[in-house]
Formats: sequence, C-alpha cells, structure tokens
Amino acid sequence: MPVLPSAAADHVVVVGAGVGGLAAGIAAASRGLAVTLVERAAAPGGKMREVPVGDALLDGGPTVFTMKWVFDELFAEAGTSLERQIALRRAEVLGRHAWTDGSRLDLFADAARTGAAIGDFAGAAEARRFEAFRRDAKRIFGTLKDSYMTAQRPNPLELIRRAGIPNLTAIKPFSSLWTALGSYFEDPRLRQLFARYATYCGSSPFDAPATLMLVAHVELDGLWLVDGGMHRLARAMSDLAVQCGAELRYESEAAEILVDRGRVGGVRLADGEVLPAGSVIFNGDVSALSAGLLGAQARKAVPSLPMGKRSLSAIVWTLLGRAHGFPLQHHSVFFSDAYRAEFDAIFGQGRLPEQPTVYVCAQDRTDGDGHGDADPQGEERLYLLVNAPPRGDRQPFSSEEIAQCAERTFALLRRCGLEIESRPEMTVATGPNDFHRLFPATGGALYGRASHGWMASFQRAGARTKLPGLYLAGGSVHPGPGVPMAALSGRLAVACLLKDSTSRRRSSRVAIAGGTWTPSATTGAMD
Repeated sequence: MPVLPSAAADHVVVVGAGVGGLAAGIAAASRGLAVTLVERAAAPGGKMREVPVGDALLDGGPTVFTMKWVFDELFAEAGTSLERQIALRRAEVLGRHAWTDGSRLDLFADAARTGAAIGDFAGAAEARRFEAFRRDAKRIFGTLKDSYMTAQRPNPLELIRRAGIPNLTAIKPFSSLWTALGSYFEDPRLRQLFARYATYCGSSPFDAPATLMLVAHVELDGLWLVDGGMHRLARAMSDLAVQCGAELRYESEAAEILVDRGRVGGVRLADGEVLPAGSVIFNGDVSALSAGLLGAQARKAVPSLPMGKRSLSAIVWTLLGRAHGFPLQHHSVFFSDAYRAEFDAIFGQGRLPEQPTVYVCAQDRTDGDGHGDADPQGEERLYLLVNAPPRGDRQPFSSEEIAQCAERTFALLRRCGLEIESRPEMTVATGPNDFHRLFPATGGALYGRASHGWMASFQRAGARTKLPGLYLAGGSVHPGPGVPMAALSGRLAVACLLKDSTSRRRSSRVAIAGGTWTPSATTGAMD
C-alpha cells in the first residue's frame, strides 16, 4: 500500500478501540501515518470486553476465535507475530451440544473424528451426509474468501465478475440456511446444530442465506483458545498499535465528526477538545452515525437502518458458580425443543422466547476432557448467552422480564442435565438495554444489520462513506460481524484511505500547477 505524502495529510483519528478500530490503528500506524485512537471506555476491545465479577475478570463478549490467519497477516505487516504477543492453543473439541432428550454430540477439530461422532450419534448415512456438507462448506468459503471477505464490498454484479457464475450458483445464495440443511441431514438435531451458525451473525437460520454454511469450514480450519481470555487479544492489539506509533486515548468520547470545506476536518471530543485530522475511521455501529450522534454532517454520510432490520441482541450472564451434572466443555450449546418458535418470538414478535437455546462458555475449562483447569467442585467462571430482540431503546426490558428469562434459561439447562449453583452477588446480567447503553443507537443489536435474504450482505455499508475522508470499520459494516471480520474491516478502511489519499495527492499536484490549490488552515489537509 502507498503512504500518504505529508505530515498534514496523514493524521488519522480512529474513533473506537474495538477490534476493527484496533486493526485500523495498527494498519495505519505501521505504514507511517500519525494515528490517534480515541475510546470512550477505560479499556480496549469494544464488545470484546471484560466484566468484573467479585475478584475475577470474565470475558463478556466474543468467546470464539477463528480465522487466525487474519491476525497473522495483520501482526506480520506490523513486523511481529501473533504468537509473540499472546499464547494460543488450538482447541481439539470445537463444542459440546446437548438436547433435552439426553443426547449429546461433540464436534472436533479433526473432521474424521467429527464424522465418526456423527455416525455414532445419528447413523452412518448421516456421517456420509456430513462429509458432503463439509465439502460444500469448504467450497463456499473458498469462493467468498477473496471475492468478498477480504475485498472491498462488491455489488452483486461485481461479485459475479470476481467469483464467476458457476461458483456463485454452487454456494446456494438464494436458499435459506435452514432449507439447505434439510437437503443434507435427515436427523433434526443435526439440522438444528448447524443452523445455529446463522446466529454467529445475529440472524435467524430460517431467513439467513445458505452461504453461512461456510462457518462449519471456518471452525474446522481452526478454533483457538487464548490464554487469559479473548480480551487478551484486544490488549495485544492495543499494545501493538502503540508500538507502531499510534496514540491511544481512553475515556475520551467522540462527540462530533467535524467537516471542513466538504470533507472531514477532525473530531471534537465530549470535553470540547478538537483533534484535527485529514481522515477519520469510525469504529462504532454505523447506526450511531445515521442517528446523528456524531453530528449532522456525519449523519448524511451513511444510510439509516430500520429497526426491523436489526440483528439479534442477547442476554448474557457472567458469573462465578458451581456447575455439576453435565461435563461442560469450553464451548457448550443446549438446544431448545422449539427452535423455530425461538426465532419467531424474537424477530416476529419482539419478545423473549419461551424456550431459549443456551450457549455456555466455561472459561476455565481448556483441556478437552470436560474438566479443564478449574476444580469441578469449586466455583468457576461461566458465561451464559441466550438470543434476545434488539429493542433496548424502544421497549426496554423490565427486571421482571429478565428474571423470567433467567428462570427459563436455567430450567432448560437442568432438563439437559446441567445444574449451576450461583449467588446473586456473583452474577452480572447484561441485556439489550445495557448493550444499547454500551453501543448507542443499536437497541442492543450486536451484529449490525441482520443477514436476512440474499441481498442483506450487499446492503451493509462499505469502508467509504458519502463524506470524503470518513471511513467505516467494525462488525456493522462489510465484511460483517465477528472478531476476524471486524479486523478485516479495519484493514479495508485503511486500504481505502490510502488509495483515496494517493488520488488526492495526484489531483493536488495538477491543481498546484494551475495555481488553485491552498492548504486548509484548519486541518492542514489538502483540499
């Protein structure tokens, strides 16, 4: 990538120290740009945050780390390696899955071992169908990796040109994930298990496209455990950004994106301080811009997202407790008996489901035999999540509704054999109301726009906006939600910034020859 031509033009303010903003800060600073990263919280990570419970710290956001190659490339471009910054170990067990009838199924990093487990669970025919499913999931990933994920957001015609009609037809873009899974699996439990991948991007498997089958390949390609928890990755990224020359300023809230003569001129902080900048990368939910939370000019730069297009929110319990009766893995999923009703309630009726599917991350269990490092008889760090509607701004949930959801959640766990003993003072509940406060203008939606229908991916904002000099990063924009996707978005934003800056430099040289160019007295940037 080229480097901006002058100290005036290369001053970049990154708003938000989530994964996308941190990746952007690293990518920009490692190329010699002057970077100031402002974050209103006291620590980096955004949704990849830590929650204090008693004397312990628990991951309170993403718990799954895949697509390690994204971070390998980012850290290598900055002159180091991921392994030098954090300790990682590849998980042998991808997850344990349980149903109320007492059945259980583990998925493994070894695809052959997973196939054998499925054969024992549902029969040899289903194991053969899994192999066909796995091959197609790999093909979908291969088709979309370079044409979509790591590239600037295409429109449908551009994607056809990049990937080719035969390849795009094979990835089933017009089928829902649920429908497509019915052509692979006859056992309803397997269909339910792999349909859960839609929730990784905050969507319903009954409306999300079948292309999300690619998540199966992503997990088989490598699911990693981070020593110290996922927040350690955010800390490592912030440390690397500083090493590359970026300035990180915590507890510094951006209040307005300033405009100077038709393009970005800087950022005004909530305390009144102005940070002049030739470019701004916004790493927050794009809805905060369209809601006008960062000024009228920025509001015009992006389209708004209707409430009905929002992705899933969640209720998360982070707690210290004693778990027994069920051999938890690091990642365990407990399935509802009423799967379609769960998503009908959330997306159709805007209410909490009667029977939620429950995800449990046992953060101290890391060895693959179901016990891990924690004493099974003692308290351990647990993270429980159920899906919820994103209405934290319009119809906030009452404490009674949250309590009723907790009762239903723990009741389902008991039906699957898991008992959790916890104390109220050692339990922190975070719901849509809280996520809306943490991530303004979202209503608690955690993944931006829901991926419902084949056009949804093309309706996400790309890195560029209508306001010259303003770029976007994060899980609410292309290429989508999730830790590695957010990191990719940060790199894509910097790539756009550098390309546009090169074009401006060439245009400015022409203007200088004609005697019409003057530097901006406000920003020092070229106009």
